[in-house]
Amino acid sequence: MKPTLLLLAAVSMMTTNLSAAELPAPPDVEKKPHTVKAPFGAERQDEYYWLRDDARKNEAMLGYLKAENAYVDQVMAPLKPLQDKLYNEIVARIKQDDSSVPFRERGYWYYTRFETGQDYPIHARRKDADGTTPLSVLAATQQTDKTGEQVLLDVNAMAKGKDYFSVGDYEVSQDNKLLAWAEDAVGRRQYNIRFKNLETGELYPDEIKGISPNLVWADDNKTLFYVENDPETLLTVRVKKHVLGTPASEDKLVYEEKDDSFYMGISRTRDDKYICIGVSSTVSSELRCAPAADPDKFTVLAPRERDVEYDAEHLGGRWVIRTNADGAKNFKLVTAPDGSTSRKDWKDWIAHRDDVFIEGFDLFDGFTAIAERSDALERIRLIAADGKESHVAADEPAYSMSLDINPEYDTPWLRYSYTSMTTPATTYELNTQTGERRQLKQQPVLGYDPSQYVTERLWATARDGTKIPVSIVYKKGFEKNGKAALLQYAYGSYGASMDPSFSLTTVSLLDRGMVYAIAHIRGGQEMGRKWYDEGKLFKKKNTFTDFIDVTDYLVKEGYAAKDRVAAYGGSAGGLLMGAVANMAPEKYHVILSQVPFVDVVTTMLDPSIPLTTNEYDEWGNPEKKDYYEYMLSYSPYDNLKKQAYPAMFVGTGLWDSQVQYWEPAKYVARLRDLDTGKQPILFRTNMDAGHGGKSGRFRKYRELSEMYAFLLDQLNVGKQ
Repeated sequence: MKPTLLLLAAVSMMTTNLSAAELPAPPDVEKKPHTVKAPFGAERQDEYYWLRDDARKNEAMLGYLKAENAYVDQVMAPLKPLQDKLYNEIVARIKQDDSSVPFRERGYWYYTRFETGQDYPIHARRKDADGTTPLSVLAATQQTDKTGEQVLLDVNAMAKGKDYFSVGDYEVSQDNKLLAWAEDAVGRRQYNIRFKNLETGELYPDEIKGISPNLVWADDNKTLFYVENDPETLLTVRVKKHVLGTPASEDKLVYEEKDDSFYMGISRTRDDKYICIGVSSTVSSELRCAPAADPDKFTVLAPRERDVEYDAEHLGGRWVIRTNADGAKNFKLVTAPDGSTSRKDWKDWIAHRDDVFIEGFDLFDGFTAIAERSDALERIRLIAADGKESHVAADEPAYSMSLDINPEYDTPWLRYSYTSMTTPATTYELNTQTGERRQLKQQPVLGYDPSQYVTERLWATARDGTKIPVSIVYKKGFEKNGKAALLQYAYGSYGASMDPSFSLTTVSLLDRGMVYAIAHIRGGQEMGRKWYDEGKLFKKKNTFTDFIDVTDYLVKEGYAAKDRVAAYGGSAGGLLMGAVANMAPEKYHVILSQVPFVDVVTTMLDPSIPLTTNEYDEWGNPEKKDYYEYMLSYSPYDNLKKQAYPAMFVGTGLWDSQVQYWEPAKYVARLRDLDTGKQPILFRTNMDAGHGGKSGRFRKYRELSEMYAFLLDQLNVGKQ
């Protein structure tokens, strides 16, 4: 280790903007020769491979991460007042004593609420009674009327004294008397199950360790089904059942998935008649179900087939199945009778369309609600019992609309969520018989006036002629004169759609004259399944070039100055950031990259790393030469070269199980070796957090405020 690890010296006198002349020397870290080999013989040198330590105990490695954190502290010291100001702005918009919209299930209204000054939620319920409505329950909680409230979990008390704490899932037994929940005190997403008697408050001694946060009670109110993780890869590999009062070591194995390219989960059907085990890979899925009253034998609904995906719900004595079978790339709905065990029984119901992607559905006694996408916008289609169709109305050109929690199927009321880049998250109920719509709640944003902001839907032309949708927001008074600073965000992987929703934190950028844009690039599913297929495997580079082409378009159209553009992405979006930094560094003044997946080839060559084997159909399997060469051609870590890079702020979590900390650590170390530019490169590691950052609703805003302060300083925002 070089002496630059000792960075705790007095902070030098620096004034913003941060420049290389004013910056202290960054940490340096030792290189150690290491060869990474592929099965077919290819070799690569990775001089920073030694930074990987699965146990997180290597003193030299930890010393390096701490030195990088100290360096960030030192460089960012002059911006501490701005960071504090941003944090205070953001937190001031939050109604601290807030609560969720309650939903009714089996005679109780369930909700989550926060108390002023508290970091964690309180999960609670109230008994239903004549005349009780979601609005009356919501009003009582907002007025801090705790009469009749039963607290299920006070996460504030549970998290006391812990650096990290999360409740991943909790489930109430069918008789409403028992509670099971999954908790994580590390951030690695390895959860433990605990149990409580809701009538007496007794905490049972039963504890199950090393599980996924996915729990389902059987009808006997004593048997809990859960998914066990592999302790090394964290893959969901086994479904077991625990009988309350018996040792966890005696839990019976219900199902074990042998194919490590599949994820696994458990659920109840909409009518509560079945418990189902679902397994899915990127390109195929399989469901096996058993009666919830006697969940002894699980029967496959339809055997898995490559390139056939399906999910199913049950109501009214039949299965309704969403599937891409028979060439339905954008999915269709089919039906099947009880007892069906084969695709031969499936009958088409809602046909496949090339221009409409079916994303999900909810079944009701008198109608079906279908969540779908068209022209990169979400909408909800209603199918009445007589076959008549209609759509739920939207009020803006770019928005996000989705099915909300609808646990009861014997009602004409549909609950759905609506938001846009200017409209805070809003929950509505629509009476599908009368057409009456009522707003249950809109996310309170203190001091925010939506009429002062404008959102647009734009279409940028990619280099291959494809039209890329872009959602954009700015404050009224903005002029398209090519002078503004822009933050452009995207993800572009796994078919995950980045919809135009309201951001509490982005307001601080808009109020300072910035423009914020979401690029709906290929690799997501905003434009249907083809949009996803065009941005993965051997077409992955479309994701990166789409992002760059959107930047060029926004600059050309006057939404931003060419030297005042910032890019932001996380996880697989961090891969995107690394790729565009290598491909077009001159187009971005600053890049923000959180938990970035930047060492693609080495990670995908190692099946012991969590999630690797599940993702061969997303990225490819580099054990095969053609995939190896293509992935190597864009992997950010492998394509770093001697050139001037933008200013960067890179973040990670020591306990991240999805993108391991050593990927960004190695990336930053090598980036510093090759960067010929003079812009600051900062690397922040949360030593007590995982993939999602620190726990608690306020702590994350401290982190974001630091990153935003860096962004604003680099783009000279507020100083023109």
